[in-house]
Amino acid sequence: LLQLFRPKLAPRSALAGSLTIVQARRGMKGSVRYELRTASGGGSVAVLTMDYAPVNALSGGVRTGLSDGLKRALADAAVGGVVIAGAHGAFCAGFDITEFATGARGPPLPMLIDEIEASGKPIAAAIDGVCLGGGCEVALGCHFRVAST
Repeated sequence: LLQLFRPKLAPRSALAGSLTIVQARRGMKGSVRYELRTASGGGSVAVLTMDYAPVNALSGGVRTGLSDGLKRALADAAVGGVVIAGAHGAFCAGFDITEFATGARGPPLPMLIDEIEASGKPIAAAIDGVCLGGGCEVALGCHFRVAST
């Protein structure tokens, strides 16, 4: 399963997809890549990849990107499920501690996890590398978890 959904390992012959980067709002750090992957049999999965180097901390931009990407995937009838993954060899190392000093922006983490848990479509966490604190909470909010290590 991880071989199919990790962006750097996905076999392009088996999957076709479109990639959109959900940019962080002005002044927010981090982003989430939204990719629609379609298997040769026709089923589609939305892959949301957290991207905030080095460990994909849950900054306001990442939380906003996850929320926006999730809403987009749930509204798309062609999407049968969602996979949440992380870039840079890490799933997510937790809350962005720099926001303690500057003030948190974007959706609060408990609201984001509620959105994930309440989804009518299955959501899987593709865990590769670190998965700590708030990142572990995101993974536990998903309906399924698959880990590489």
